[in-house]
Amino acid sequence: MRPKIGTLLLATAAAAVALAACGSSSKTTGGTPSPTTAAAAATVQTANVPGVGTVLVNAQDRTLYVLTSEKGDKVTCTDATGCTTVWPATVLPAGTTHAVAGNGVQTSLLGTVSASSQSRVTYASYPLYTFAGDTASGVANGKGISSFGGTWWPISPAGTLVTGSSSSSSTTTGSSGY
Repeated sequence: MRPKIGTLLLATAAAAVALAACGSSSKTTGGTPSPTTAAAAATVQTANVPGVGTVLVNAQDRTLYVLTSEKGDKVTCTDATGCTTVWPATVLPAGTTHAVAGNGVQTSLLGTVSASSQSRVTYASYPLYTFAGDTASGVANGKGISSFGGTWWPISPAGTLVTGSSSSSSTTTGSSGY
């Protein structure tokens, strides 16, 4: 089931308001984040999302997504295209060199790719994102949305895309369908 255009527009507007509220305070001055803060911000773990199954989530238990067109550490979701307003990238905080593998995550599948002077966290060679339309943990409203040159899917701990419901356990290894 895909969200309607109105839902996407509402999510985009909400994300834009949230970003505007941040103003220029998004830049840090006077040093690097504490190790505890940095580790929490760069932790990738697993959780069971109802109707989806066990997928990767961030430290705030928000579902992590991949864009099918970005396989192989390719980055097309950028600030310039407006993509990261709807699909915020998972980035390493300043002063950290790698993400932390939380419960259920394979360290060997975690990595980084450089994009827009940031180090983005990857899993199975896909950059990871959250979705502005996921307003709480335990949801995956972005699942199956086609935008920005591909389709967005949650990713399993095995590094496969979760394209079906948890009852069917349907996954794919990354065909973009183009």
